[in-house]
Amino acid sequence: MKKYFFTIVMAFFAFPILSAAEPDYQKELQSWRDAREKKLREENGWLSLAGRFTLKSGDNSFGTGKGNDVVFPAALIGTGPDRLGILQVDETGKRVKLRLAEGVTMVSNGKPFTGERDFDTEKPDWVGIGRFRMHIIVREGKYILRLADNESLVRKNFPGCQWYPGNEDFRVEATFISYPVGKTIPIVNVLDQVSHQPCPGYAEFKRKGETYKLDAIAEGTGLFFVFRDKTAGDTTYQPARFITVDLNPGNNGTFTLDFNKAYNPPCAISDFTTCPTAPDQNFLPIRIEAGEKYSKRYIAIK
Repeated sequence: MKKYFFTIVMAFFAFPILSAAEPDYQKELQSWRDAREKKLREENGWLSLAGRFTLKSGDNSFGTGKGNDVVFPAALIGTGPDRLGILQVDETGKRVKLRLAEGVTMVSNGKPFTGERDFDTEKPDWVGIGRFRMHIIVREGKYILRLADNESLVRKNFPGCQWYPGNEDFRVEATFISYPVGKTIPIVNVLDQVSHQPCPGYAEFKRKGETYKLDAIAEGTGLFFVFRDKTAGDTTYQPARFITVDLNPGNNGTFTLDFNKAYNPPCAISDFTTCPTAPDQNFLPIRIEAGEKYSKRYIAIK
């Protein structure tokens, strides 16, 4: 895993002027890219992540004090007492209870609270004090505390995403071919953990007379593609890039696969995420010079 970054040549990450694209599409694409960057920069977003802690069964004390089970970064010293409370993991009841230390007040959805509360682990349930927020996620049966520091240097200094110029040649018409119901594919994340994801089918498309395929992962009513190509490790993020399609077109249905909207996983900007890597069958043996780029020209600021 790379180190945290940023002190960088700002011009390198300046948004390019889109080229080789019709004006209406150019406008729509820029709007999509602006929305992606706005999402990255928001409070409790990927840029703000400052810790990821696997909780043990039972009581987990937390705070900036070194005697805690979960020790928050030194940057958060002063946001409360050394011990902020206890996170109690009840694996049999499949819940996590927060018990705040005496005198500690946190906020949830803008409202202050004290004492005890249960975490909602089905959706982001952020609580905290001052500059930090935390919530609980479940990964591979483990309860994990995800910590956000909304005043982190990573968030403050983020210079912006870098993109290839928009090029309509990389908007390809694809056909969706369904697999038998219930098919899954193994997906390995950056920690070498394997999960089996539902794979409803694959996208088939042509480029310069050659036919290519990408297996899809089911995501709601849509499709999620995790792929890499020959730009990986050169101008794009080596483990993978993502493309999201809003609606599954159904067997033999056609749809637009827009590589100009290929984007980096959170791991490209944060050490505290566990992103999927592209499966072997989703390596395209061509250069897809479209979508989001990646650069290693960073200076660690941890």
